[in-house]
Amino acid sequence: MDIHEHQAKNILATFGVPIPAGHLAFSPEQAAYNCRRLGGGSCVVKAQVHSGGRGEAGGVKLCKDEQDVREFATRLLGTALVTRQSGAGGKPVHRLWVEAVTDIAREIYLGFVLDRKSERIMIVASGHGGMEIEELAESDPDSLVRMVIDPAAGLVEFQARELAFKLDLTGSQIGDFVNTLRACYRAYRDLDAMMVEINPLAITGSGELVALDAKMSFDTNALYRRPDILGLRDTGQEDSREATAADNGLAYVGLDGDIGCIINGAGLAMATMDMIKLAGGEPANFLDIGGGASPERVVTAFRVVMTDPNVRVILVNIFAGINRCDWIAEGVVQAYRTLDLKLPVVVRLSGTNVAEGRQIIETSGLPLVSADTLADAATAAFKASSQQGKGG
Repeated sequence: MDIHEHQAKNILATFGVPIPAGHLAFSPEQAAYNCRRLGGGSCVVKAQVHSGGRGEAGGVKLCKDEQDVREFATRLLGTALVTRQSGAGGKPVHRLWVEAVTDIAREIYLGFVLDRKSERIMIVASGHGGMEIEELAESDPDSLVRMVIDPAAGLVEFQARELAFKLDLTGSQIGDFVNTLRACYRAYRDLDAMMVEINPLAITGSGELVALDAKMSFDTNALYRRPDILGLRDTGQEDSREATAADNGLAYVGLDGDIGCIINGAGLAMATMDMIKLAGGEPANFLDIGGGASPERVVTAFRVVMTDPNVRVILVNIFAGINRCDWIAEGVVQAYRTLDLKLPVVVRLSGTNVAEGRQIIETSGLPLVSADTLADAATAAFKASSQQGKGG
């Protein structure tokens, strides 16, 4: 789960990371008032969206006074900001962060991520901040410094000092950097974060360190024990399909195709999407219905898939172990009738109670397409999708 910049900054500040003074605004009038609270002169106004590249997309502006802030806020609020990371539809702008101007002498990139290869938290840093990590890795890979943290010892001070030296920090900057680094690590560790990024971490003209931008992402599976973090969720920034699925306890990722997928198990879901591509089709989603799915849960999965208007056919692929094929079949039949489906539905069942499941499908009297193998199911789904596209 992602959160907004202002939320990440407020969290990091509670752990000891220095941030500029700033205030949240939901209207042009409130933005102008916040500028006045900061002194009434120049201030930075930033669109709060879950996407990088806001500045080059016109979502960040250095405003000279209250009137400039009001005019910029009026133009920006209520629009969709399209960045290189947002997709063609952009991200809706409903809130702004009005921040005091910082005298920047130098910018540093600092990030904490989960390195799956080493199964450790990894620090990634660069003396060239202000750029996205992907750009840094491509344009100046030698500037990136990586450091893995031993989970038993945590981030120890000598490691933080070593990183400060590698970034050419001097004097009091070293101690400030060590404190900032350890504060970020504690926030990552204590809040079940998946990513903490400060970009840029600015060194001011007077030599102080200030986090000018911040991003945090959290482990969705740990949110049940982090209600305060869950309360920061902004569903307006999420894919509406994924938000609906999450609210119903389903693992769902929206894609750009037209073949809706209902599958149990992440590995089988990936294999199914690959097979759909091999057959010539395009999957509309990744959806793992999970183990022990009841007929009611199957209906919910159908309802979630149908929130995507691009779906032309639904492919159900179940390899039942904990699940039971007869439960899935009952759910498919119930969904078809309850939701009054008009789209083709291809069903491939295998595993526990497969004979009973197939019998339910065959005797339902509904136009359901039954397939014996995954290859057959993917081919049938692609054929049905093609016919739908031709008006068939």
